[in-house]
Amino acid sequence: MSRRRTLGTKKKVALLVSAVAVAGGGAFVMAGTSNAAQSPQTAAESTVCQGLATALGNNQRFIEGQRSAPDAQSAARIANREAVIAQIKVQQEASGCVVGESAQGSQAATGQPSQAASASAPASAPASQAPPAGNAASGQQVCNGSTVTLSGEAGAPAASSNQFPAGTKLKVTNLDNNKSTTVEVTSVSGSCALLNNAAFEQVREPGKFLIRRALIEKVG
Repeated sequence: MSRRRTLGTKKKVALLVSAVAVAGGGAFVMAGTSNAAQSPQTAAESTVCQGLATALGNNQRFIEGQRSAPDAQSAARIANREAVIAQIKVQQEASGCVVGESAQGSQAATGQPSQAASASAPASAPASQAPPAGNAASGQQVCNGSTVTLSGEAGAPAASSNQFPAGTKLKVTNLDNNKSTTVEVTSVSGSCALLNNAAFEQVREPGKFLIRRALIEKVG
């Protein structure tokens, strides 16, 4: 008698589990899909994540430069860039990217140069062989092969650069949507042209933090 009750109980439990599985199958599938969708994306998997990683890397490189050759303003600049890096990490998390992933310069996170960079001088060429962008005439195209991203800094539209002094005016055109902005260089950064948030908003494509095909001209 006891054995029959046990078998009956097991059969009822099995039927109950089967029924729940069938009834909740969709929920289980959705939960699995949701967890997969929440897995952080790398810069190689997402243009948004690549742009944020590049912005993070540019700011890290700027900080390294300030620490290797400090001046009276380096401490303040470093503190400012550290705050920018913290904000970029917040954006990485909000965008579903790997937090803290970093990429530098005009190269993508995969290590491959952009199409524009491939058409220009080899990346391995010594810097001394490249014409100094800072000496370019007004109206001349500069920073060939450079991608453009944002610094994460607030304020009126502006740019920072490692090749042009403060006061230089640069016209940045996003060739993917033909939007342009003309900004003044106000500070030093780790790339040829790094736009602050307001300037980047004027030329960006929705949801993207990187301009791969950029035309940069010195206009003043």
